[in-house]
Amino acid sequence: MNFEKTEVYYFLGIGGIGMSAIARYFHAHGKLVMGYDKTSTPLTTELEMEGIAVHFDDSVLEIPPIVRHTPKEKVLVIYTPAIPKDSQELNWLAEQGYTLIKRSQALGIITAQSKSIAVAGTHGKTTTSSMIAHLLVHSGKGCNAFLGGIATNYGTNLLLDKNAEWTVVEADEYDRSFLTLSPTISVITSTDADHLDIYGSHEYMKESFNLFAQKLGDGGLLIYRKDLPIMASALPEGVKSVDYSGSVHAGHCAANIQIKDGKYYFDYHSQGECWPAVELGLPGMHNVENAVSAIAVCQAVGLTQAEIRNGLSSFQGVKRRFEYHIRRDDLVLIDDYAHHPEELRACISSVRQLYPEKHITGVFQPHLFTRTRDFLEEFARSLELLDDIILLPIYPARELPLPGIDSQLLLDNISKPTKKLVEKHNLLAELTGSPRQVIVMLGAGDIDALVSPVAVAFSGK
Repeated sequence: MNFEKTEVYYFLGIGGIGMSAIARYFHAHGKLVMGYDKTSTPLTTELEMEGIAVHFDDSVLEIPPIVRHTPKEKVLVIYTPAIPKDSQELNWLAEQGYTLIKRSQALGIITAQSKSIAVAGTHGKTTTSSMIAHLLVHSGKGCNAFLGGIATNYGTNLLLDKNAEWTVVEADEYDRSFLTLSPTISVITSTDADHLDIYGSHEYMKESFNLFAQKLGDGGLLIYRKDLPIMASALPEGVKSVDYSGSVHAGHCAANIQIKDGKYYFDYHSQGECWPAVELGLPGMHNVENAVSAIAVCQAVGLTQAEIRNGLSSFQGVKRRFEYHIRRDDLVLIDDYAHHPEELRACISSVRQLYPEKHITGVFQPHLFTRTRDFLEEFARSLELLDDIILLPIYPARELPLPGIDSQLLLDNISKPTKKLVEKHNLLAELTGSPRQVIVMLGAGDIDALVSPVAVAFSGK
């Protein structure tokens, strides 16, 4: 694929967090970029404000004239696997002979042009990749970065530095997308079962993570969380590997973890070396573990202890990853992207650590019918860690409904009596109708659109 000869880039699903980063990349390089998405969101509005045309009706008639009238060899269509197979635009473009590639293929071509750090895992990859990118930028070393979330320090999911040696990329396991990458350094944070609609079984999914690890070439480095089913002995010749942990002994690990004024401090141990009292502004034991892997990466690329310490203490996190919207003595409102049982458990446990004496209300919007079906019991057990449980209807995303699979089924499997199923339009009344101390809003669908109204409703209380 020769991007230099391409004049028009047309994105199907341009509003996705990964797609929008690539769209911004080509736009920043002076290319003509436009696209389609099914709904208008704050992110698509930002793209439009940046000069990228976006439409929201899946119709052949909506395909911009410049796409139709530019010679096909100068047009590249990039699509997300989330686009349904019966998409009118996708099928027409394919029938007309346009070149179509998946988002992951485009990312693989872009990142092949430099040394790259790829962070994979069923959870933890967005925060970890954003943390690594921030440490590189804050140190002055710089990087390009394609992130799966909006880094709070920069207000974007794309960082560009034409002089940078390294590119940081979030390596997505969905649809085996990460197998298009050829990293210099790989991080694997977790391999919990997910996307079973794609993989069929957890074993096949774990096999794909091992195939991702084997994408490293001579001189490459694999950093993986201790006890993951990664076959380090099967790595290509010349590839080194090391494990890490946030709680037990490993090649890189944390110890003496303390919480002071909502911040976490830990001693970092690596190959006989100890850095005492490393400050991390993000809450949660899972973020201590993410920080350990980020430190290991940045040591490998040559950052000093002082550069890493300063970067970690100034890292503000990622939008919708344990993001505070209200932080008062009488009320706390947190928004988090958690949509897998283990992510829910990690987030709720972190809230409990920080506010052990307070009553915690969780609002959860399940994401995907298949995920709800596949992890019904696991979701129920994680949600039972809350004092008060409010469920919203399932967000379908790319899926059609499955008979018998709905939020009521999940509610019925939760053993705690303090539970309720609420429609989105009734959520404000439900939350404001009772005293609240800590509210956590959880999910990967469109629950984020409800966070601001909830914050406004409680701002005067």
